[in-house]
Amino acid sequence: MPMHSLSRFVITAACVASLAGCATTANVPLANPTAQVGAYRDTIDLNGRLAANYQKDGQPQSINGNFTWAQRPGRIDVSLFSPLGQTVAEITVTPEAATLKQSGRAPRVEKDIDTLTAKSLGWTLPVSGLRDWLQGYAVDASGKRFTASPAHDSVVTNDGWRLRFVEWQNGPGGAPVPRRIDAERSTTAVGDALTIRIVIDPVA
Repeated sequence: MPMHSLSRFVITAACVASLAGCATTANVPLANPTAQVGAYRDTIDLNGRLAANYQKDGQPQSINGNFTWAQRPGRIDVSLFSPLGQTVAEITVTPEAATLKQSGRAPRVEKDIDTLTAKSLGWTLPVSGLRDWLQGYAVDASGKRFTASPAHDSVVTNDGWRLRFVEWQNGPGGAPVPRRIDAERSTTAVGDALTIRIVIDPVA
């Protein structure tokens, strides 16, 4: 999937996406604002919005869209949508392979999600890292497990991402869970920096 295939729909609706990305719900006080995130869960279902900014051929570029994330033991299904709700792409990740499906096109399969997104988008969307990030976890630059909290919200990962858990919401049992995550990584492939902002809808 060339980058323009994914971005065509979002560029035409960039204003709509930007307004959606800026919209916020009323802040709900955290049940325990000093607590760390809860125990890692192998099964989660999340909805949200994603915006990426980078450079291509010396020019600033951006991608905006909505997503759903369905995670089960041994499998992740990610769907990408336009701001108006049309399905743009579906990604399935298992230990054996990563598969991209788009309407009217043959599925594209690679050995892992990083390879798939690098070849499809022209840069690596860190879906493998998102397994941890969406729940407030990461592996830091020294290889140690990082557990985030509202009071301890920043980390540099072992693969060079600078993460900040900017906003929080109440999760299962009242434990804080991320609501907004900002990620930045310097890379020669897309200019000086690649930045990604993820906003997660309220967790049931």
